[in-house]
Amino acid sequence: MSQQDDLFPVPPLSVEVPQGLKEPRLWVRRLKIWEAPGGEVIRDIELRPGLNIIWSPDGDDDPNSDVRAIGHGSGKTLFCRLLRYCLGEVRFADEVQRDAISTTLLNGVVGAEVILDGACWAVVRPLGAQRKHFAIKDGDLDAVATMESAATGIEPLIDAIDAAILGEGTAQLARLSPDQHAWPIALAWASRDQECRFDDVLDWRSPASGSDAPQPASGDAKGPRLLAMRAFLMAITEDEQAARRREQEISVQLDEAKRQRSFLEWDQTRRVDRLVSDLGLSDTSLPEMPLLLDSLKSAARQRLAAAAKLPAGNSSELSAARNSLQAARATLREAELKVTGLEVKLPLEEKILSQLNSEIPGLSAAAQTATSPICPICEVPLDAALAEGCKLSHRLPDAAQCRARWNAKQQEVEAQEQVVSGVRTEIESTKPEIALAIQNVQQAEERVRRLEEAADARNTTWRTATRSVEDAQRCAELVDELAAAKTTISSADSELQRVREQVRGFEDKQAQTIGAISQKFSAIVRRLLGGDAKGTIRLTGKGLEISVEAGGDRRTAAIESLKVLAFDLSCLCLSIEGRTRIPAFLIHDSPREADLGQTIYDEYFQLLKQLEEELSGAVFQYVVTTTTKPPQGLNREPWRRVLLRGAPGSERLLRRDL
Repeated sequence: MSQQDDLFPVPPLSVEVPQGLKEPRLWVRRLKIWEAPGGEVIRDIELRPGLNIIWSPDGDDDPNSDVRAIGHGSGKTLFCRLLRYCLGEVRFADEVQRDAISTTLLNGVVGAEVILDGACWAVVRPLGAQRKHFAIKDGDLDAVATMESAATGIEPLIDAIDAAILGEGTAQLARLSPDQHAWPIALAWASRDQECRFDDVLDWRSPASGSDAPQPASGDAKGPRLLAMRAFLMAITEDEQAARRREQEISVQLDEAKRQRSFLEWDQTRRVDRLVSDLGLSDTSLPEMPLLLDSLKSAARQRLAAAAKLPAGNSSELSAARNSLQAARATLREAELKVTGLEVKLPLEEKILSQLNSEIPGLSAAAQTATSPICPICEVPLDAALAEGCKLSHRLPDAAQCRARWNAKQQEVEAQEQVVSGVRTEIESTKPEIALAIQNVQQAEERVRRLEEAADARNTTWRTATRSVEDAQRCAELVDELAAAKTTISSADSELQRVREQVRGFEDKQAQTIGAISQKFSAIVRRLLGGDAKGTIRLTGKGLEISVEAGGDRRTAAIESLKVLAFDLSCLCLSIEGRTRIPAFLIHDSPREADLGQTIYDEYFQLLKQLEEELSGAVFQYVVTTTTKPPQGLNREPWRRVLLRGAPGSERLLRRDL
């Protein structure tokens, strides 16, 4: 293999610019930040086609400072996020940073001049409480920033990029949602989150960045992103997509058929086990299927015939027994209510008798006093008073009347005693009736229970026998359904294999596109690593396989980062040639921090500068932020566009500490 590789040496990187192309089809000419619409300008950063460096010196690299510089926290990532924001991304920072910025810049706005196919789009979006978003073609940025008219939203720019560069069919090829734009997904690839650390070509948006990126730009599943990338690279066709949709449909059908087969097998096993148990058969003496099915059907029919011969029972007898039970319960209830009423009445009658008895002593004393009355005033016997003459009393008590009252009260007492005695007698006489009624109820309940148990036993036997016949019949049907399910599975499996072969054939047809990327990738790898280094990119059933060889297969952290940068740059070159559906536009946020070596890093910058010079007119735009000092000769205009510092606050992107 090494001898064969030597016969075909890696050609140097070359890019053919389409005739008539003088500038990038999409690029950002300016980024501007205001305190408020029409207010103080915080930043006005001009960008250019080609290489644009945003440098934040770190350590001793700051040329204008005698103290050790702080390269981090200067706003490099925020600068990239604001570019993305003006190009259509939903958020410009995570929630914590958004709150801090909106609190500090309550009416702050950010704007950009976005050049699309030579036309300038003025884009203005809020940083604080303002909620108006503008994207106006051929608009003046400063004028748009102070507009009071109804907001247009950012959608006009996204629609224009989709229509002009990505094309209407790209979203369908990438299998996006029907109402989803393709540009936000392409933008995610063209401007990776720094949090992704340049670890993998399919890592675009990290959940830690809070960018609220739409699917499939973020998430753990890389398959949808690979599909979108292939759509952007023109490495997939509608026929392949149709084949892939068919593959997915068949896979779903196959999974459903397998689930159905598993259910049918479970149902058959359950019914057979129940038949064996209900019919009282021995597992050891049973034959295998399908003879087992015949044995079960025969035994079930015999059990049903035996159940049919059981006495059906007399329903009228059971009905009469239930009526007798109801009557016995009614009699018992009536006797119990009667006793309860008498037991409530007895204390009342006894109380009346007690009251009457309490009046007898008084009436008896009055009758005795009436025979020899004493004056109630002077306590002198009335006989003496009448004989001698009394000036105070002249009326005598009526002895006959007193005796009459005493006799009447005696009669009332005797009558009440008879009432109380009658109530007690009635209570005692009713108790045997209750005992007899309870006995009658118990006998009636026992009779009803025996009749119901006999009826239930017959019904249970009949139901069990009937269920056994139904189970045996269903088992026979399940045999046919299982056979049909297995046929369906076999057919779907064969069809799936055929469609997968077709998909692999489509993948082979895309070898030319992938090969073009691989050729540029290998040339870039050799330029960066020198010597006999080379790289390859292959599209397999598992995805993109990217490898770098430099004295053997290299898999260090620096090489993994290099793969991502070289891959993005390869696709950028292909976009310059017009062989993709994405613009020749890239934003790389601090790639040096992703373990990229200093030597490789410097050579990478020199390659971009050479690419810009050789393409005369810089028909691409590449924006890179860095804390590492750019190579000699590039750390100045026109390549270095702005210098940011982490301290003091006035040197940061927003010229203040948040």
